[in-house]
Amino acid sequence: MSVLIKPIITEKMTADSELNNRYGFLVDPKANKIQIKDAVEATYGVSVKKVRTMNYGPTRKTRYTKTGIQHGKTNATKKAIVDVVEGDIIDFYSNL
Repeated sequence: MSVLIKPIITEKMTADSELNNRYGFLVDPKANKIQIKDAVEATYGVSVKKVRTMNYGPTRKTRYTKTGIQHGKTNATKKAIVDVVEGDIIDFYSNL
C-alpha cells in the first residue's frame, strides 16, 4: 500500500510551508497518522513533529439527460498536514 499519493501544492499550502513549516499531502484513506509519519520521514528524509488528517467524503452529482437521470460521485479522499521539525525543509521542485 502506497501511503503518500501526491503533495498538495496550492497557494495556501505554499504560504503555510514557508511560514509555519507545514506541508500537505493527499494520502491513502485507510492510512493512519503513524503510517503517514513513517512514509514522509522515509521519502523526504526529514523529522516529523506532528500529523493532522482530514477526511473528505465523495461529492455526489446528478445529471438529467435524454436517457434519464444519471447518478455519479467522486472518490473519497484524505488529506494530511505534516508539521516538520525546525530546520528541516521539503523541496518538491528538486526533481523536476
